[in-house]
Amino acid sequence: MYLALLVIFLQCSELYTQERVFTFNTIEIKVQPSVKVKNGASMSIVCHADISKSTNFQLKHNFTIFKDGKLVFMTVSDKEDARYEISMARSSDTGEYECTVEAGGKTKSSNSLHVWVTGMTKPILTAEKEEVLEGEVVKLRCELPEEVPPLYFFFRKIKMNSTPKDKHVFEPHRNFSVVEFSVEEGDNILQFDCFGRRTVKLEFEDSVYSNKTLVTVREPFIKPTLNAKPSSNITEGDRIQFECSTVVAQMRDIEIILQKDKTILNSVRDEKLLKYSAVATLEDSGEYLCKVEQRRASKTTKLNVVVSELFPKPILAASVSKLDENKELTLSCSISGFRKANFSILRKNSNGDTWLRNSRNLTMRVNVNDTGSYICKAEVKGIVKESKPVRINVYAPVSKPTLSVVSGLPEVVLGKPLRLICHSVMGTPPIKFTFYKGNEVKKIVINDTYATFLDENIRLNDKRGYKCDARNNHSSGMKTSNILNITVIVPIRNASLGSIPYGEVEDGSETVFLCSVKEGSWPIRFRIFRKTDHEVLLFEKSENADRVMWRKEAMNRQDTGTYYCMASNRANVDVKSHPITISVILAAWQKGVIAAFVLIPIAGAVTVTLWWFLCKKKKAKGPSMEMSGSALATNLTSEKLTRQHNDGDYYSGSGYIEDTENHMKSTDESKDLVENRHSRIQGHPDAT
Repeated sequence: MYLALLVIFLQCSELYTQERVFTFNTIEIKVQPSVKVKNGASMSIVCHADISKSTNFQLKHNFTIFKDGKLVFMTVSDKEDARYEISMARSSDTGEYECTVEAGGKTKSSNSLHVWVTGMTKPILTAEKEEVLEGEVVKLRCELPEEVPPLYFFFRKIKMNSTPKDKHVFEPHRNFSVVEFSVEEGDNILQFDCFGRRTVKLEFEDSVYSNKTLVTVREPFIKPTLNAKPSSNITEGDRIQFECSTVVAQMRDIEIILQKDKTILNSVRDEKLLKYSAVATLEDSGEYLCKVEQRRASKTTKLNVVVSELFPKPILAASVSKLDENKELTLSCSISGFRKANFSILRKNSNGDTWLRNSRNLTMRVNVNDTGSYICKAEVKGIVKESKPVRINVYAPVSKPTLSVVSGLPEVVLGKPLRLICHSVMGTPPIKFTFYKGNEVKKIVINDTYATFLDENIRLNDKRGYKCDARNNHSSGMKTSNILNITVIVPIRNASLGSIPYGEVEDGSETVFLCSVKEGSWPIRFRIFRKTDHEVLLFEKSENADRVMWRKEAMNRQDTGTYYCMASNRANVDVKSHPITISVILAAWQKGVIAAFVLIPIAGAVTVTLWWFLCKKKKAKGPSMEMSGSALATNLTSEKLTRQHNDGDYYSGSGYIEDTENHMKSTDESKDLVENRHSRIQGHPDAT
């Protein structure tokens, strides 16, 4: 029975569970009446849940609506729709909306939907003051209520019969902005307004203009009056007086300034009147400006003044502008159509003008130091005018030029350029220098006292000399230098070294070294070196020849080594020969002595050995052998001498001592043997 009840309960639970199955199909969000709503209109954000159920059962839904990621609405309902009502939409309601529904432990969200509330609230503009003075500022505040930053604010200053002036401010964190407008001269009644701007989806949206705010401007002082006495049209030499005045409410900090071409002529403070007078000149013609300032306020008045010419500028004339020294020069000063004036003639200098004479004319004998610019001045009724300067050049004759080589000596290395300098000690510049090679003009230079010429075409057999001439504007004409002949130095080429004998030299013998060059100008400096572990200078000599010979009288073993020579001349280039090797070997008599010292001990040893052997043999035979001793000794001696001749050995014994002829023969044979031995040592590679 219990088992049956348990089975029935489990089946009922399974049926109940199967009846409560549901799933979200979609979650939708929409705006009514549309995604674009006018500012101030009503709108509804509707969230709809599309759900599939296994049976028709009640399900609680938790609806949540977000704007730009922030929660703005939440409700719980058993219906599949939720509505977020906004009775009066504002631009701050613009944004991205999203809906999330949670039911039965399941959650699903809609896609985002952009809602744009078009139109912005009307900004409100207020002014800190309704009445200001010229030079002060108007402080304005423009506010966009119910708008959310970032916002742009645009202010406008409106003046009668004038183009409005604008200012704009970006406010990233507040919905209002404050600016200041300066009140300028001529501002009377001013109007101000503003509008706002925001960015929606990379598009700009502007609000309507705000209310207009009226600001009245009062003058702290009136526009100044500027007069010229006796008139604004006068003649130079007359005195002119300027008067500038104004009417001011408060004298404190008032200042009057008189200007011409931005140059301040006079100024006064805390006064209503300014005066300025001067003797009029032509330079005084122009526009004058009177300015009255008080704190930030300023007003100006302009006056144009014309000064007529009393007399023209004087003209200075010279009898001649270029002349030789010790010649006469006459300077004359005149004024066209005007003769009654006080004249003076001056010379201009860098440190001031030098007075020469108070006269219309000046005649003087000039020298070189009188070169310069001259002027004359004329004075009438206190007006002084100056002529244009006249340039006078006084010339001294050039001296005879000198031509030389820049490097000093009159020579040049073949293949190198030659630089010449032509110099004239005296003469007024500019001087014209002309260089010649032979009779050919090579270069013309205009300079002060010298000129240079570079000849890069130097040839060995070119016999043409150089000269130069100099001239200036002096009437004496041209001066010519002496002819300069140049020595062309040929550099050393291909040095070589030889010796007699060559290669091997006997100890104590003489060796001759010959150092020569293939080409080079004399004298030539020859040097011979021996190189072992270091270089040793053996010989040095300068010769007017292309070769030199050096005799080394007695060579020794220490002279073995590598030899080379170096040659140089005034081209200052050392040319080195190829090296040669000299080996010092033993002389023939030295080899003979050595052979004798070696062979004589050997021959003595052999003789002693033979004598010992014969004596021992003689004792062994006894008395019986004594009878035939003499004949046996003779035969034995002959046998040994024959063996000596064949084998080339030397022996000593009784037969050798007694036989004089054999002794001489042995001596001759010994000499031949030593000579053969010597020849074998000399030919050996290691004989040295």
